[in-house]
Amino acid sequence: MIKTKVGFIVYGVHKDGLKDPMGQNFIDDALIEKSKLALRSKGLELDEHDTVVSFKNEAVEAFSKYKKDDTIDAVVLFTGTWVWSAHMLSAIRDFATTGKAIVIWTHPGSQGWRPVGGLVLTAALKEIGLKHRFVFGEADDDCELNKIVSYCRASALIRMLNLTTVCSFGGRGMGQNCGVADPSQWTKTFGIDIDSRDTTLLINKAKSIDKEDVEKLRLSLDKYFHEIPEDNPETDRSLRLFLAMKALKEEMGFDFYTVQSFPGLGDDYSATCFLQSMMLEERVPTSPLSDFNSLMTVILLNALSTDPVYYGDLQNIDKAKNEIKIIADGTVPPSLAGKFSGGKASFASHGIPTEGSAGGLSVDLVAKEGTGVLCRLYRNDGEFEMIMAKCSIFEPPADEVEKRKLECGIPFWPHAFVKAEGDIEKLVQNWNNEYAILAYGDEIYDTMVDFCEIMDFKITLL
Repeated sequence: MIKTKVGFIVYGVHKDGLKDPMGQNFIDDALIEKSKLALRSKGLELDEHDTVVSFKNEAVEAFSKYKKDDTIDAVVLFTGTWVWSAHMLSAIRDFATTGKAIVIWTHPGSQGWRPVGGLVLTAALKEIGLKHRFVFGEADDDCELNKIVSYCRASALIRMLNLTTVCSFGGRGMGQNCGVADPSQWTKTFGIDIDSRDTTLLINKAKSIDKEDVEKLRLSLDKYFHEIPEDNPETDRSLRLFLAMKALKEEMGFDFYTVQSFPGLGDDYSATCFLQSMMLEERVPTSPLSDFNSLMTVILLNALSTDPVYYGDLQNIDKAKNEIKIIADGTVPPSLAGKFSGGKASFASHGIPTEGSAGGLSVDLVAKEGTGVLCRLYRNDGEFEMIMAKCSIFEPPADEVEKRKLECGIPFWPHAFVKAEGDIEKLVQNWNNEYAILAYGDEIYDTMVDFCEIMDFKITLL
């Protein structure tokens, strides 16, 4: 789960114990301490600048420090009292070239003239078109505090993408048009390089794995599964594929990957279900079929969720109930197993000869209950957009589960039963691709909204 570190700068002209005509300090030190504690309680790591910034030389020093510090994801400017914006603006502009987020936080209250200092500074940034967030709210107002936290986390998310590499094993799977990527667009937009290799590299690496390593993995799988898979050629190939991808990731140094799955690999060697399930379990973002839009969604949600991310077909939508079934073709992180599955997953065979005749292990479970988001990043006429809905994941009653699983005709594939919030017709009309990406966590939603705001992506919310 992504960590976020912010520089915390207090600013204001009347500092160093200067008192107002009534004998009170203009800058309320107790309020500052309370506000820093509130941010930390939300999981932010703070680097506190030790000088209250008033003049240009002080602003240059503060922002230069945070500009050069690669551990800093954003800066929070806390209004101590009023300020001459001209003393701050050029230094903030210089800092903004890093792409790190800027938040101006003004705590309400007449004492200290904080609203004046906050409003003049946000207005100055607007004058020259510097993207930032202005928050006018109390430290114990959870809603206002979350506006700061989600914006800073979104900045950390964007910075996490920069200078990373995706490796694509094989070409476009199943003839998908709605998952292809333009490598130059990905580099320009996200700072990500797309590399590629043929799936023969993966097959050859899998064949080279020592039998002892395969057997060691097989015997360890009772951590996540009710049973250890049978020692047979199908199991052997599936486990080798997983170990091979881990080895190639280490050797080649890529951060994320997508794999063609079929046609090709799933016919020539093994289905990728077990490989994908276990890489997701180990928090390595991946997608099948060289679907880069699903991959980017997984990358983002994986960084924000406390649990591994689940992707699968948006297999059925019950508009009357706002209910959705997400069914993956044998791929799911096994730790998402719910009560019906006894808290562990089971094994099945891939079982669809038209989508990988070589067969392979697949994972079977019903996803656990919880709350989170359904999300997908996609392109509309070449431009990135996003659609997202808050949702709850539920498990049907025990006497209905088998019937519900039989509805799709492939009951041994993993199922997630989801109730979406909002306008389900909007989801139907705006969803792009058959895949839905599901992540657990209540704080994901606001951060993804802010991610799109910073990136200038259109976002459709249910």
